[in-house]
Amino acid sequence: MGAIREFKCTYSNSVGISAETTAGLGLEFPDAYMHSETMQVLAKAIKAHDNSEFVLLPFCRTVEAESMGAVLNYGDANTGPRAKDPICADLDEVMALPEIDFGKNRIHEVLDACAALKSEGETVCLEVTGPFTILNALMEPRLVFKAYRKDRDKMKLVFEKFSEQLLRYIEMGKKAGVDIFIFSDSAGALDILGPRFLTNAVEDFYDPFIRKVSDVMDESCIFLLCPKFTYALTDTGHAEFREHQLEPGTDFLKAMLDMKRTAKIGGQVCIKNVGVKLAHGIFREIVMK
Repeated sequence: MGAIREFKCTYSNSVGISAETTAGLGLEFPDAYMHSETMQVLAKAIKAHDNSEFVLLPFCRTVEAESMGAVLNYGDANTGPRAKDPICADLDEVMALPEIDFGKNRIHEVLDACAALKSEGETVCLEVTGPFTILNALMEPRLVFKAYRKDRDKMKLVFEKFSEQLLRYIEMGKKAGVDIFIFSDSAGALDILGPRFLTNAVEDFYDPFIRKVSDVMDESCIFLLCPKFTYALTDTGHAEFREHQLEPGTDFLKAMLDMKRTAKIGGQVCIKNVGVKLAHGIFREIVMK
């Protein structure tokens, strides 16, 4: 086991929410972020602007935390929803938060939008947010790291709580027809946690969570890790690559869709880097050891 490599995020052609993207859509913000119908309009607009072949939901990394009670600033036509004031002072308060109700509020609207877009023939990608990004919307970030340092066992309980909720979210996404699940956790990356905390987090959350995700995936869908966490898993010895030879120059999105029947987890490329090609045609499946 060597040092965890840093993956430099280079995608710049996925614009996300911007005034240029939302201009002329006739939507009111932030209300447009709240409803399935307007989410569908936004997703298609971003797809068209990026000249991509998939729609991606949601437009922020706050849906899961909001569903647990987080307070948000819902943004405007230029910026999507983001965390506002923390609601928890410690991990005990996080543990006391309610389970996600997938039948109401914005997370329900996201799933409904996924199902509607799928019914129209779209390739649907759903981004799932990891535990540190969720925690940073619920607590002051400095308190999150302090809590992890002082009481790792209690943090493991929080991770278990989040894992159960995220797996339910993925199951609901499968029912809605999601083709590709994308996992990111910007607040849990190497440059934020550092190698020691990230190694602990791999053991405490990412490894057991990804194993459970692998069991959920079937020929209808595939899971895409942010490459930052591909490195975290492989460089700590928890996972390895299994190579599959495809046609050289295959578009990565096509590769992901083609591999649904063969692989469970991908993670060599960020799909938001629209149009990226596999020059040598090698798809690297992530396999847990």
